[in-house]
Amino acid sequence: MKSLRIRFPNAEGLNLAARLDLPQDEKPIAYALFAHCFTCTKNIKAAVNIAAALNREKIAVLRFDFTGLGQSEGEFSETNFSTNVADLVAAAQHLEREYQGPQILIGHSLGGAAVLQAAHQIPSVRAIATIGAPHDPKHVARNFEENRLQIEQHGEAEVNLAGRHFTIKKQFLEDLEMQHLDDHIRTLKSALLVMHSPRDTTVGIDNAAKIYQAARHPKSFISLDEADHLLLNEDDSLYAARMIAVWSRRYLNLAETAGIEAEVTDNRVTVSTAHDGFFTELFANHHALVADEPTEYGGTDRGPTPYDYLLAALGSCTSMTLQMYARLKKIPLQKAIVRLSHEKIHARDCAACQTENGKIDRMEREVELVGELTAEQRQRLLQIADRCPVHKTLHGDVEVVTRIKERN
Repeated sequence: MKSLRIRFPNAEGLNLAARLDLPQDEKPIAYALFAHCFTCTKNIKAAVNIAAALNREKIAVLRFDFTGLGQSEGEFSETNFSTNVADLVAAAQHLEREYQGPQILIGHSLGGAAVLQAAHQIPSVRAIATIGAPHDPKHVARNFEENRLQIEQHGEAEVNLAGRHFTIKKQFLEDLEMQHLDDHIRTLKSALLVMHSPRDTTVGIDNAAKIYQAARHPKSFISLDEADHLLLNEDDSLYAARMIAVWSRRYLNLAETAGIEAEVTDNRVTVSTAHDGFFTELFANHHALVADEPTEYGGTDRGPTPYDYLLAALGSCTSMTLQMYARLKKIPLQKAIVRLSHEKIHARDCAACQTENGKIDRMEREVELVGELTAEQRQRLLQIADRCPVHKTLHGDVEVVTRIKERN
């Protein structure tokens, strides 16, 4: 994905820092807005992974720091749940002005409660996903229960949250007491996905049950099993990201973006690999794919290898070519199954090769033909297999021209 650093004003005129994550070389079909957890920032790993997964579905994601957190302006001590909701609405309005109103809201922990409340003020929203969200925003006050008396008597107190010190004022507690989230949940006009871990010790699983019960259909629930509250295990955040990406596509309104689905930017395949590991994102004719290397080679095994894709190209081209020929010649071929493997062999072991020294690539292709075919038809189809365009490319002269693209 590619990420743009942007800033936009909130209702108080303070500039909030944000990142707009966009599909690489593809036009977004929709926009999503992400709200991070209490005292977190837009760069928490779960937010980054979810944005990347949605980008692969051609959905752009705006993630931002709430007032007084991360790189956003303002004092955290002057904020509360209501200002978080107002920041969300300001972010949605920025997307509406500059790009397109968000159709998806995603909230993590207290950010989940915030998106449930803000949804009524964002008319473009069609789908909402919450992760480890409290049913009652007052739940967050448990983080500084031992400081409550000091806050109420002196108006404020310094509290320690996950090793960091924050000033919590009395107005924060008073604002929490005013919130009644059930009323907002019952009247949601968007699809809802509730995600929660039964092992969450920060916000118990009973919160997910209450949110789910209060909402009307369409609504869904996905258990995050052994995940912790912050989804610190990358596998957990990646799983949540994939589920949100797949689920949300069902509810998008693509009427305004008709034609984009069929559009291929620059009519080419785009491949992007970041600096950490070998996980690679691919866009091919508006289809999102991934590639990787096995763990023993330093990868994370989250996708096929480049050679897997090479074999897949040869195999799919072979089976398509066989079906095209069979239909043309009225051959009763029901299914063509191609199994392939690849290895490096010594050139001297290849009787048909001109190269005599070093190693060469050897691909083995096994073709299974399903149908009531004669021996003559089977033999003819075996000959046709070698005529597939990818096969010819592999055996022909190939020129690869490489140039550096200058950054804007």
